[in-house]
Amino acid sequence: MNSIKYQCNSIEDTVRLGRSIGSKLEGGEVLELISDLGGGKTTFTRGLADGFGSSDPVSSPSFTISYVYGRSDGKKMYHFDFYRLEDAGIVGNELLEVENDDSVVTVVEWGDIVHDILPKDRVVVHIKNIDETTRELIFGFTDKYSRLFM
Repeated sequence: MNSIKYQCNSIEDTVRLGRSIGSKLEGGEVLELISDLGGGKTTFTRGLADGFGSSDPVSSPSFTISYVYGRSDGKKMYHFDFYRLEDAGIVGNELLEVENDDSVVTVVEWGDIVHDILPKDRVVVHIKNIDETTRELIFGFTDKYSRLFM
């Protein structure tokens, strides 16, 4: 397992990092985001979606559980949030359907209850709050995903 660490000193830095990584997403990737509440998961995802080529607005799916962000060539980014769920239920089935689709990028927040259905080969992003605006992002990934960090 490889890892790389970035420090983002502002919201804009976090979005910019997400945009850089998002621009290299092709479809078929799965990213799990781990942080405390208000840690910057949705901010990072906003950059991912923008870099991926979606102009759809990005919001935290805490209350809706999932959002889909599209782009002009038909590829999509699915953004799941399992924070409020005690059981993955039907949303877990939706996750299973899309995580192996080469035309879909899958982003999962609060993935503890779906760890048994997340692929082992994924990018795990730990976001740590340093202060009000500074975040440390540590990415764990296999060689398959090294191209995202070059």
